[in-house]
Amino acid sequence: MAGEQLQVLNALDVAKTQLYHFTAIIIAGMGFFTDAYDLFSISLVTRLLGRIYYTKPGAPKPGTLPPAVASSVTAVALVGTLAGQLFFGWLGDKMGRKRVYGVTLVLMVVCSLASGFSFGNTPKGVMATLCFFRFWLGFGIGGDYPLSATIMSEYANKKTRGAFIAAVFAMQGFGILVSGIVALIVSVSFDHAFHAPPYEVNAAASTVPQADYVWRIVLMFGAFPAALTYYWRMKMPETARYTALVAKNAKQAAQDMAGVLMVELEAEAEKVEKIVESSSNSYGLFSMEFARRHGLHLVGTTTTWFLLDIAFYSQNLFQKDVFSSIGWIPAAKEMNAIHEVFRVAKAQTLIALFSTVPGYWFTVALIDVMGRFWIQLIGFFFMTAFMFGLAFPYYYWRDHSKIGFVVMYSFTFFFANFGPNATTFVVPAEIFPARLRSTCHGISAAAGKAGAIVGAYGFLYAAQPKDKAKTDAGYPPGIGIKNSLIVLGCINALGLLCTFLVPEPKGKSLEELSGENREDAPAPGGGGSAHRTAPEV
Repeated sequence: MAGEQLQVLNALDVAKTQLYHFTAIIIAGMGFFTDAYDLFSISLVTRLLGRIYYTKPGAPKPGTLPPAVASSVTAVALVGTLAGQLFFGWLGDKMGRKRVYGVTLVLMVVCSLASGFSFGNTPKGVMATLCFFRFWLGFGIGGDYPLSATIMSEYANKKTRGAFIAAVFAMQGFGILVSGIVALIVSVSFDHAFHAPPYEVNAAASTVPQADYVWRIVLMFGAFPAALTYYWRMKMPETARYTALVAKNAKQAAQDMAGVLMVELEAEAEKVEKIVESSSNSYGLFSMEFARRHGLHLVGTTTTWFLLDIAFYSQNLFQKDVFSSIGWIPAAKEMNAIHEVFRVAKAQTLIALFSTVPGYWFTVALIDVMGRFWIQLIGFFFMTAFMFGLAFPYYYWRDHSKIGFVVMYSFTFFFANFGPNATTFVVPAEIFPARLRSTCHGISAAAGKAGAIVGAYGFLYAAQPKDKAKTDAGYPPGIGIKNSLIVLGCINALGLLCTFLVPEPKGKSLEELSGENREDAPAPGGGGSAHRTAPEV
């Protein structure tokens, strides 16, 4: 049976779209800009790192990062992100969203800059310090996931909540795009200033000493946009839902939101006390009651995010290898070191501009119209279809239609972002109780990063050719690009099936979804509409 909603929370639910909504999107979104920039910019410079630090004199091809180093440089930030999501997700429910929000930003800014100052007397030393700083960079990035999503969901009205949370996440697309643009600008500038021949013409001269600055500048740039928002992040008041339902301070919640909404609000201390002491608001994360009410939901959010990120991060981090395999990026020996950065950045920028960024904003525009369930289902379906469409006729695409391959590959990015990459971020911020919301979002996001780590390590090895003579130096034979794409298609299909475990939050208040305003909230099998895992038709 539904209880009466608190006035302050109802005011937030029915509020018209106002300036503070857009302010919150920008403040939280700039963190995600830096998140994406830092996580994906590394793929633009890994080949350059291999040339600078691991080229052997007289070798027929430029140096590449050894397998263990390449996987560590690529995935160490993801490991840090996973740890940060769990830790800061839990801390956000214990100490409040705002109190730890600035810590994550400071970590991101400091470690992003520090990555560019990685030092050492040997290649191993430089890579070790780079990995150290990128782990802690990832730790800060991880905290931004549950905190930004939870803050935005708790500030938003129920009519456009999905669009607001998705808009925060959509800044990730701009981060990916800008990382490519920055790499283009830096590489063109250095290539023009320091002319170098291709490796096959003069191996020693193809990598100029100044190339060592290129990767450092690219990695450091992402810190600056996020640093600009620190002041405003610290000025944001704590969310009313945390203050009222977790901290149990009705007066402060009403006072904070009265200033935000510009309306008079009653504190309702007695009603807050009644709500927080009810049986529907007393169970813990590891209780049987949580398992009955939200167990399937947490399984749904974790499995879909895990499966999605295996495919999504494999595609993003190793698209340069895929494009090289079909000849869209020339062979490394045909370019100098800095020009290779330009060609890799050009490919990533085009993909981001024409498929990644539009996909995010299609989700923003339609998520509160179509609902989260249908966008996620359609996204997984088309990711599966296009991945199989690339894989089975792979040799035709490679030998006869490289542009066709790139177009098809772009559609997998579009439907990842107009699909599960956005919705897996949005839904966990809506369906769990306020006192566990940040923790459950952190758990869901950490499952996603576990998938990203599987993708980052697994695809690196799996995509190697079956012929030992054609593999990169130090790598064992793999299953090849074609079979790797088939595996990713199967993973997407499994994600489609797991989507049926995820409820549809469209149009409902957070308290209705979580059962916090129910005097006797039913378990998932008890017929409560807030707990359905299929959408209402």
